[in-house]
Formats: sequence, structure tokens, C-alpha cells
Amino acid sequence: MTTALTVLAPGPLTTVQDAGRPGLAALGVGRSGACDRASYALANRLVGNDVGAAALEVTLGGLVLRAERDVVVALAGALCPGTPHDAVVALRAGEELRLGAPEAGLRTYVAVRGGVDVPAVLGSRSTDVLSGLGPAPLRAGDALAAGPAPSRFPDVDVAPVPEPAAGDVVVGVRPGPRRDWFSGAAWAALTTGAYAVTTESNRVGVRLEGAVLERARDGELPSEGMVRGALQVPPSGEPVLFLADHPVTGGYPVIGCVVDADVDRCAQLRPGQRLLLRPAR
Repeated sequence: MTTALTVLAPGPLTTVQDAGRPGLAALGVGRSGACDRASYALANRLVGNDVGAAALEVTLGGLVLRAERDVVVALAGALCPGTPHDAVVALRAGEELRLGAPEAGLRTYVAVRGGVDVPAVLGSRSTDVLSGLGPAPLRAGDALAAGPAPSRFPDVDVAPVPEPAAGDVVVGVRPGPRRDWFSGAAWAALTTGAYAVTTESNRVGVRLEGAVLERARDGELPSEGMVRGALQVPPSGEPVLFLADHPVTGGYPVIGCVVDADVDRCAQLRPGQRLLLRPAR
């Protein structure tokens, strides 16, 4: 494959992501994949890519790409100033795409028509920051190839979708498998208060700061399966919300699980932003 794009600057963190590695948890391999699945899928749809094509996940902007040949790209997710968003963009050979830092949201997805072509590992091109599987995060000078253009053409030029929220984010939560390990007061605190996102958050999970959740029983669990959206409570008593690169198993109790459709919005949370967990209807 010939080079389609050259990375001039990677920003704080840019990785290749696709739909992940489903079905391998029994082997100790997490799914990984795009943190904000809806934005990733939208970017691919805009350029007419096949479902599951690899794209770039950009954290807090800063990515600079140079087109080495004519390419078609689309951006979705966190809005980066100075770049067309939720729209199909034709880059001519020699032109650059520069992503500023978004004012709201955390992750932006850049899809190139044909998909980012890097070697697949266990059936996926996703970078898993916890296990180290997949390609390394992008560095300046990296050359990116694109796969063959799909047979279909983009259906729309612009997609009118809302931007990630800049203020409080409200999501639905249901009781988890270890809800009975916590007092009624703990569940009430979780589902009526607000938690702040800490700077220790990443693709593995969102660490939350707020009310300490009181246990109703002592002891520890043997390791058990974990899922995306699980709210695990470590000894500190402050929950961790698992995202795309969550561990396959864990020994701390899961008090609740965020509604699956809402986890994508949690992937756009920035440090300092508040998350309000409310009982799902």
C-alpha cells in the first residue's frame, strides 16, 4: 500500500481504533476498540467505509496530517476548531489537516475513505493501551496507508449531530452484580449526587471523585468478569467507570452498570467535568 497520510504531529495521544476484538474475553483478551463508538461509526459512514474500518482516535486535538495523495476524510466526536466537522472533506496531495484543541469533549475520530491500513492483531487494528496489543500510538513521521476505497459512495455531505456536552453529563445506571455488597445509603449517594472526573482517567476507565460508597459487608471477591460500563468500587470507595480498554476480570465489587448507549458519552468526559449517575428507567 502507498502512503496516504503522514503524521506531522500526533497531539497528546492518537491511536488507531476499529470495532475491537469481540469474543476473546475467555482467552484474557479485552475487546478494546473506539471509546466513543457512535462518533467512530459516524465518521466511517460519512466517507462510505465498511462497518469496522479502522480510524484514528485523537485525544484533545493536536494531530497534524499531510495528505500524500488525494484522500477523502471525515471528522466526528469532539469538535476541533478550524477543521470541518461531521462533514466529508477532500484533501488534495500536499494539503494538511490540523486539529486544534476541542472546547468540549475529549476524543475526535478521523476516518479516511478505505480505512486506515495497519497490520491486524487477533483480527483487529485497535490499540489496546492496557494490554499493549495492536499498533503503537502514532508518532511524528509515521506513514499511514489507506485500504481500497469501498464500492459505495458517501450518502451525505454533512451530518447534523450534537456536540459532546461541556457541562454536567447525566447518564442512566442500573444495579450491578454486587449491589448487595453496598448499603442503601451508598446506592442513594451514587444515584443522587455528582462525581467529578479526575486527571487519572484514560481509555481503561474514568476515575471519579465524590461521595465514598459504604460497603454493607467485608471481605474480597475472587476475580470475576468485567464489562464496559461497569462501576467498580476499589478500597478508596470512589467508583471507576470502565471504558473500552477495561480489564477482562477484576476483584473489586461492581455496584452498578451504566446503560450501554450512555457509555459513549462518558468517553467524551474531560477532567473536572461532572458526571451525574441516575437510575435508568
